[in-house]
Parts: sequence; structure tokens; C-alpha cells
Amino acid sequence: MTLAQWLPFAVASAILVAIPGPTVLLVVSYALGHGRKYALATTAGVALGDLTSMTASMLGLGVLLAASAELFMVLKWVGAAYLVYLGIKLWRAPVMDADAVGAPAELRTRRIVAHAYAVTTLNPKSIIFFIAFLPQFIDPHVASMSQIAIMEATFVGLAAANAFAYAMLASVARRAIRRPGVQRTVNRTGGALLMGAGVFAAAWKKAV
Repeated sequence: MTLAQWLPFAVASAILVAIPGPTVLLVVSYALGHGRKYALATTAGVALGDLTSMTASMLGLGVLLAASAELFMVLKWVGAAYLVYLGIKLWRAPVMDADAVGAPAELRTRRIVAHAYAVTTLNPKSIIFFIAFLPQFIDPHVASMSQIAIMEATFVGLAAANAFAYAMLASVARRAIRRPGVQRTVNRTGGALLMGAGVFAAAWKKAV
């Protein structure tokens, strides 16, 4: 894969991952609620989720979903329901003191990784998106597996760096947010956006 092929893909990927979506909202909500100590956990979940979606796309699951309305609907509704569930939890989350001690780190870390992974992977548009996005940058005259490997590594790396950056920035903002009313507003805004993302995902139509 030449630099002329890779650079446009890297630039397009960087722009796409920087646009706030359900994954970024989840990362920010955890950073605001718990600080930077869980930034690596959310980053790992996002990276694993994107890797799963991209790998599934390249293995043909995207083609299967594009051809099967039933499978697409199942994935869409599962993803949408999970986003709404997370939005409700964030909306109802109690205001936390910045220095409060939470549950044991090991259990909480597993939960955060699982949440970030599920939100990233269950986004009903992810697999179809990758199927439509990646082929634009593949050279049919060069071995496809090596190109796909480079693209996956690039996208997952950028997505992980983006999630980590959002988590760190949000953790800094968290230190500045001391008033309960402000924290409550942040939680409810993030929760409303997550619920809205779930509703949007449920209403999103499969492209013909």
C-alpha cells in the first residue's frame, strides 16, 4: 500500500473518528464521572469494538447484513436499545464528588471496557459503513489482505487515540466542574444525546 493510497484514508478516518457520536459520548461520560483513571479502559473498549466491526466487515458479515433485512433489523434494534439504556442510566446518574471512591477497580474496569466495546460494536451502522468506506481506498491490483491489515491498524489506532484524547480532556473538565447543578446538566445532556442516538439508530433505514 503506497503513501498516496494510505494518506487519504488516514485523513478521512481521522475526521470520521473525531466527529462526536455514541462512543465519544460514553467515553466523555465515564471521564466526567470517574476521572482519567479509566481512560485506558474506555480506549481499550473502543479499539476492540472498531476492530471487531472492521474484521466482521472484511469477513463478509457486512455483505450478509446488507442482503438480509431480518439480520439487519435485529442488529439495529439491539444496538438502538442498548444506546437508549445507557442514555437513561447516564440521565439518572447521581452527582459524584471528584474525590469519591467507587467500586473495586477490577470490576469497574471490566464493566467500562464492556460498555465501550458494546456501544462501538453494536452501532447498527458500523459494519455497513465499513463495507461502504474501505473499498474506496483498496487497490484491486495489489494483495487485498495486506491493504486491509494496514487500514484496520490505522483506523483502530486513530479511533483509540481519539477516544483517549476525549477522555483526558473530559477528565480535566471534570476537575473544574464542582457545582452539582453543572454536573447534573452534563449528565442529562449526555444521556439525552445517547438516547437520541438510539432513536436515530432505530429510525435509520438500510440503504438500498
